[in-house]
Amino acid sequence: MEQITYQKLLDAGVHFGHLRKKWNPHMAPYIFMERNGIHIIDLNKTMHMLDEAAKIARQLAVQGRKILFVATKKQAKEIVEMNARRVNMPYVTERWLGGMLTNFATVRKSIKHMNNIEKMETDGTFERINKKERLMLTREKAKLEKVLGGIADLNRLPSALFIVDIHKEHIAVAEARKLNIPTIAMVDTNSDPNLVDFPIPANDDAVKSIQLIVETICDAIADGLEERKKRREEERTRKEAERQRKEEASKNTAVKEEA
Repeated sequence: MEQITYQKLLDAGVHFGHLRKKWNPHMAPYIFMERNGIHIIDLNKTMHMLDEAAKIARQLAVQGRKILFVATKKQAKEIVEMNARRVNMPYVTERWLGGMLTNFATVRKSIKHMNNIEKMETDGTFERINKKERLMLTREKAKLEKVLGGIADLNRLPSALFIVDIHKEHIAVAEARKLNIPTIAMVDTNSDPNLVDFPIPANDDAVKSIQLIVETICDAIADGLEERKKRREEERTRKEAERQRKEEASKNTAVKEEA
């Protein structure tokens, strides 16, 4: 994973916070100064906390865990979806359904229903029903896919959440806290960093800032997935060598007994 530098954070505008009148006092430790009524984030602290968050994300990937990416604000949707897909992680970019975590069993039923409609399209069922029913099912599937498509392969609760803008995604934060699911999040000067486990002080409005932070976390996940793949291959090689050794030992024993 490429090391993030102070200059890269600066160039991406990660340091620009909100107007002073909108600030959350709990962000005081992460604010460097005020300029023209706007708070400036301390990028040295951002670098340190981004590095910590990336290490956590990498470790979860090594363990084969899933991190759910959440970002429903317009400027973050495409960035988050593209990067989450890149590392095969679930994502929510359209709308956070209340109970998506706390009522996960019901959400899974909706996903199953969506998958059943998809199956009906390919197994010939659609050809046996009338046009009106077919149209209704197609619309229902499109509606479900828009909201649940990013978590279609999530069979159990995620091991962690990565959130862009905890102020906007407050319901997701609250559900994760209720279930003790660890949270990694971009936290701007108008939010409370104490609500998440691994806050990353950063501008959560600018596209370049969001892209840099999200890509850094996903690069760490990609590294972790590669390490997991390497370990599994090494384990398979070790087991195969052990199997061959045992077979050879068994053959040698049989030869001695015959002699």
